[in-house]
Amino acid sequence: MEITIRRLKLADAAALSAISKKTFYDTFTGTCTPDDMNIFLENYFNERQVAKELNNTDDLYFFAEIDNRPVGYLRFMEDYSNFPLMKKWKAMELKRIYVLKEFHGKGIAQKLMDFVIDYCIEEKYQVIWLGVWENNLRAQKFYEKYGFENSGHTHDFPIGHTPQTDYWFWKFL
Repeated sequence: MEITIRRLKLADAAALSAISKKTFYDTFTGTCTPDDMNIFLENYFNERQVAKELNNTDDLYFFAEIDNRPVGYLRFMEDYSNFPLMKKWKAMELKRIYVLKEFHGKGIAQKLMDFVIDYCIEEKYQVIWLGVWENNLRAQKFYEKYGFENSGHTHDFPIGHTPQTDYWFWKFL
């Protein structure tokens, strides 16, 4: 099984919208009300919104594909707005890394993580940071295997009216 990674183009907006909705729903269903979930998915993962993000050349989106089929995706960007402390360093925010549930355990998330780490090293970033839901222990363990640590900082990440908290994790390069 060959996994390829490619940068997304505007023409990928529909496919990105679909995989974003599916992976987010599969990850967080049951953690909020169905109405909150549906509103969140429509607000953040609709085609118009993802097309706007794809049009921003600083917003880096990549698909992991098997046989030209998207099975996971990655989004990262140099963005300090959610965690201003990171302005102390040249820092990259890993905004999203998701893999379709049926492809978990097949090395896709690892390939995506290796890709973003290699990119950051090549571009001389000092740190990579990300938000991870406090109850997503599987994701936390994945990040820890890559040397990410809980920074001790948190932020609110509500899904609609359902309050949730993310931990800020970071990895110094």
